[in-house]
Amino acid sequence: MTNLRPFAPFAAALALGLGACAQPAAEGTAADQASSVTEGAWTLDPVTSRLSYVSIKAGEIAESNGFEKLSGSVAADGTASIEIDLASVATGVDIRNERMRDIFFQVADNPTAVVAAKLDPAAFAGLAVGQSLTRPLKATLTIKGVEQEIETEVLVTRAAETRVTVVPTAPVIITTDMFDLTDELGELRALAQLPSITPAVPVTFTLAFTRTQQQ
Repeated sequence: MTNLRPFAPFAAALALGLGACAQPAAEGTAADQASSVTEGAWTLDPVTSRLSYVSIKAGEIAESNGFEKLSGSVAADGTASIEIDLASVATGVDIRNERMRDIFFQVADNPTAVVAAKLDPAAFAGLAVGQSLTRPLKATLTIKGVEQEIETEVLVTRAAETRVTVVPTAPVIITTDMFDLTDELGELRALAQLPSITPAVPVTFTLAFTRTQQQ
């Protein structure tokens, strides 16, 4: 019998990471740094970014899941947003993907999950190439019209002059009841004839952002 994997709420962590990379400044004088912080925007690199979650079925079988299409940006003023294409859910089995799309996320009416955050660009002004820092962050995740505030801590690394990477310092735990998805999870469990699908999942991610200079 085909088993289903539950809700993938990694989106919250994704946005938090996105916001965290806000606007690291180049090395130089204080005036140069202040200018660099607000110069241009940061765009998510979908090719090198990864976001995944682990589901547990029947109380003991853990499986890795994720989404294949992510997009996002951080504006010069620190406004961050990310969209997750819910139809791109990847569980490793076609029938599971179909049921997640049609039954759980109902992508025909809810094609994307949206995460938003507001960052202080000055908090990252002194981050030089090769340096890292950790920051606690808050973001808002909206799925199927339900909005929740999520908190986490991320490690931000200035990989290059115009590139920043972001990873969580610990997995982010999100549950289906946060987004009124418990009934949908139950439907998936019944279809797969499973005794249980755990409603809480740990989310991890590796995000890369590149900066676009103003013309």
